[in-house]
Amino acid sequence: MAGDDPRDPASETKLTFPDTWQVESSDGLSSSVMFISGLIMVTRNRYLAWPSLLMSINSVINQHPLRTKEGGNSPLSTLVLGVSALLASYLPLVMIQPQRIPTQVPLPTGL
Repeated sequence: MAGDDPRDPASETKLTFPDTWQVESSDGLSSSVMFISGLIMVTRNRYLAWPSLLMSINSVINQHPLRTKEGGNSPLSTLVLGVSALLASYLPLVMIQPQRIPTQVPLPTGL
């Protein structure tokens, strides 16, 4: 009966953690940042692009690589989407030049 005693020091084993902790649910912050970044690209709202970029950096900092599934959302994709939303919102200011609309009728030339 000595082998069945749970207090026996000979039956102790070393504590080992699993290789990965898999979380079934996706990260809520990354999903909301991806949604907001897509909204920024559609609406071209420059004021929401900066908080979205900061939230995507926050999601990269707070990633838990041991707890994610192999096919899950990568925080780097969230960061790339935040940067591209910022570029997409500011790109029209650089690329599109305002068109001049003539407000005066040109004077006729003397024939």
